[in-house]
Amino acid sequence: MPELSLPQFVAVAILPLLFAITVHEVAHGWVAKHFGDPTAQRLGRLTLNPLKHIDPIGTVLVPGLLLMLGGFIFGWAKPVPVTWENLRHPKRDMAIVAAAGPVSNLIMALFWAVIARIGEVLGPSSWAGIPMQYMGQFGIEINAVFMILNLLPLPPLDGGRVAVGLLPGPWAWQLARLEQFGFFILLGLMMTGILGRVIGPPIHLVERLVSLAVGLG
Repeated sequence: MPELSLPQFVAVAILPLLFAITVHEVAHGWVAKHFGDPTAQRLGRLTLNPLKHIDPIGTVLVPGLLLMLGGFIFGWAKPVPVTWENLRHPKRDMAIVAAAGPVSNLIMALFWAVIARIGEVLGPSSWAGIPMQYMGQFGIEINAVFMILNLLPLPPLDGGRVAVGLLPGPWAWQLARLEQFGFFILLGLMMTGILGRVIGPPIHLVERLVSLAVGLG
């Protein structure tokens, strides 16, 4: 398939990107509600309307800059609020709530793999075949990135919150203290290239396994 121009790339990438971020946040809120915290529902955040979740910096500025710089694309939405005290078993339930985000990205990666497979079957003779392949492939990639990135055991990433929920009290407390520095640590890892070397192989593995699961060539 030929390389896409920037406008073409934006056209096929915008929907998978918005859904990757939106569904990720809704998954947190939905699982929190299941465990007794209706905060996200009360604030109208259990919706797939991306306008309710868009963060001007994390959803627009950062992905746009990364796109222009040619790096891997990631971003974030406004975090869905979770009231820790409302959860029935706060420490355990908070870990499950955090894990719901990466799990949702895996499910979405499979969904976009099916879209890409349909596009592959339709082929270039169909007006929808090639766009569906591009959109599906990007959907697989962006959700694999979000899944693996968020599994890093660094607060405020989901993996950090899962680790806080699973570790013994003193260790959990020490890890939770890193949350205020988490973004700067992540930025430093990205700028030095360490982040890419750490998450690159598992991202490619997820992409490959998801593609194989639906018979995508």
